[in-house]
Amino acid sequence: MASKEPQHGGPATPELQVNPLFSREPVTIPRYALPDGEMDPATAYQVVHDELMLDGNARLNLATFVTTWAEPQARRLMAECAEKNMIDKDEYPQTAELELRCVHMLARLWHAADPRHVIGCSTTGSSEAAMLAGLALKRRWRHRRGDRADGRPNLVMGVNVQVCWEKFADYFEVEPRYVPMEGDRYHLSPKRAVELCDENTIGVVAVLGSTFDGSYEPVAEVAAELDDLQERTGLDVPIHVDGASGAMIAPFLDPDLVWDFRLPRVASINTSGHKYGLVMPGLGWALWRDAEALPDDLVFHVNYLGGSMPTFALNFSRPGAQVIAQYYNFLRLGFDGYRRVQRTCRDVATRLAGKIAALGPFELITDGGQAPVFAFRVRPEITNFTVFDISAALREHGWLVPAYAFPPDRTDLSVLRIVVRNGFSHDLADLLLEDMRRVLPRLRRQREPHRDFDDAGAFAHGITAGHRQQSDP
Repeated sequence: MASKEPQHGGPATPELQVNPLFSREPVTIPRYALPDGEMDPATAYQVVHDELMLDGNARLNLATFVTTWAEPQARRLMAECAEKNMIDKDEYPQTAELELRCVHMLARLWHAADPRHVIGCSTTGSSEAAMLAGLALKRRWRHRRGDRADGRPNLVMGVNVQVCWEKFADYFEVEPRYVPMEGDRYHLSPKRAVELCDENTIGVVAVLGSTFDGSYEPVAEVAAELDDLQERTGLDVPIHVDGASGAMIAPFLDPDLVWDFRLPRVASINTSGHKYGLVMPGLGWALWRDAEALPDDLVFHVNYLGGSMPTFALNFSRPGAQVIAQYYNFLRLGFDGYRRVQRTCRDVATRLAGKIAALGPFELITDGGQAPVFAFRVRPEITNFTVFDISAALREHGWLVPAYAFPPDRTDLSVLRIVVRNGFSHDLADLLLEDMRRVLPRLRRQREPHRDFDDAGAFAHGITAGHRQQSDP
């Protein structure tokens, strides 16, 4: 979040000094206020362009799950559609049609029994999609409880969930019930999840591709435990699958894994089109198995854009360009193309994980064999440097590799995580390995660690380890 007050400490001044080469004469521009007058467009472009050179190289950002590479044709289509408002379906009916086609394609990919009757929409990302899914779960619970809906609704999930679920619980007044990590289990336990369920539970969130380590949570086992709970107690608790990453990986690489609408208890699924859907940032998807899973009283109908149209979203106006790019990718790659891309990502991840483990100082937490994401730690016997030292040293070479501590009850475990995305090749992986080999001798010579959790930086992307309050079981 941007600071509310500009920070003027250090070498920065309140003004920008523009080189006369760009503006024909020296120009001073205020940093934190609108300039008094206009500026030549070439000068304005150069000023902004030069400042952005200080940003990191997106291709070397191994912290983010978000797509950082796209084909020129996809970029061209996005530029051609930059002015199109996704909400204005009457003015841009074909953009709306392509959104609907993407929903149907995802419904089939996720084995909906009747894809034509699946309800779905695009969103600005998985965070909005998660909010919508949570709202649907809460409203369904209220409808089921009727006049008895006098308790506080709760949502059961692993403590490893992305921060959007913590936000949902806070913003929409739902009690979060977190299943803690235990030992070598770093995500949801089906039995522990069911123990936290009661008559006020609106649902259980199962994550396919944990932000912390890339692992899949056992959705089918959670469903089986909830089936047993209903048989014993009558409690009917639905599942939402947060497939921000894995829902665009498992269908192509793990076809026998049952996690989706094949399980009757799965009410809804979200994914990030801008992650392994291979679209540039700004796109998520939310799907419900049928109209019953999305209460109609959550859907608004507006007509002031010309023509009546339903809308269920937290945002109103938003760009249609990312939806167009998603449809382009679906056409361009097809099932086999997506399988090839995701297979390559997983191959790079597992190979790189193995080579990092072979360096000596590191121990793998996961190996990239599910989502192409893996986490590793410094071996316990090494006491003179930390994962935070490693992260800082790699940043000197341009690599952004996040270091962070796990949440309760494993805050003792600090790791590095690498996300392999389309565009991160075997060659780039080898270059990363070479830089790791370069920094290790210097770190081995340290007498003690130079950095700890407070030096971790701010690019763990959704992880808030150590800040969550664990609910009592």
